Amino acid sequence: MYEELKQILDNGRHMVFFGGAGVSTESGIPDFRSEKGLYQAQNRYGVAPEYLLSEECLRTEPVTFFEYFRENLMPTDAKPNKAHIALAMLEEQGKLAAVITQNVDGLHQAAGSKNVLELHGSAQDNRCMECGARYARDFFQQDKHWKDGIPRCPACGGTVRPWVVLYGESLDQECIRRSVDAIAAADVLIVGGTSLAVWPAAGFLDYFTGDQLVLINRGPTAMDQRANLIIREPIGEVLGACLNI
Repeated sequence: MYEELKQILDNGRHMVFFGGAGVSTESGIPDFRSEKGLYQAQNRYGVAPEYLLSEECLRTEPVTFFEYFRENLMPTDAKPNKAHIALAMLEEQGKLAAVITQNVDGLHQAAGSKNVLELHGSAQDNRCMECGARYARDFFQQDKHWKDGIPRCPACGGTVRPWVVLYGESLDQECIRRSVDAIAAADVLIVGGTSLAVWPAAGFLDYFTGDQLVLINRGPTAMDQRANLIIREPIGEVLGACLNI
């Protein structure tokens, strides 16, 4: 399987990568949709993680929202893994046209990727819900900004939230357009670290009409029947081996 993937990577000229939470688990960022993540949310909070990361939870239970977000989506020591590095290398070689990610951790950019389309926004970008003031990621890591479990804007005292797309909120239309255009123009589409269970993002793959669809995911996906190649191994190990990282 690795030899087949190496050949696809060698021959690809306008590849696109579409990734999910599984891309970052090898960097120590948990996949909240995994069995472990679901258990942790249900056992500790008594609700599904989708609620804890929802607009409703932020609005009605902000202390709970920020506790869960700070613990699960903001590890301070996360570094790019071999998957992130491999994709940046492919872009540098002129083979990879775009990275489309459902993650908000910024690790693709940290690895060197430049054309990154963040469907769910970025935890690097945080904004006051009252005055619109913007703050970097390390804002949340400074205790002085927290009051009674909620991060407060130094300028006006409003709540500072991560500028990510929560459950119950809409994706950015420009990001959708660019993602669909990139997939439609790709000769190779590599899907990694996602079961393609989150919509509408999973539906973007319907626009792919290229030569090779590669799925790299530990479990089955909704697109298995369409794939030219399926690899059920950690994506960092797979791409790292193929690019000798």
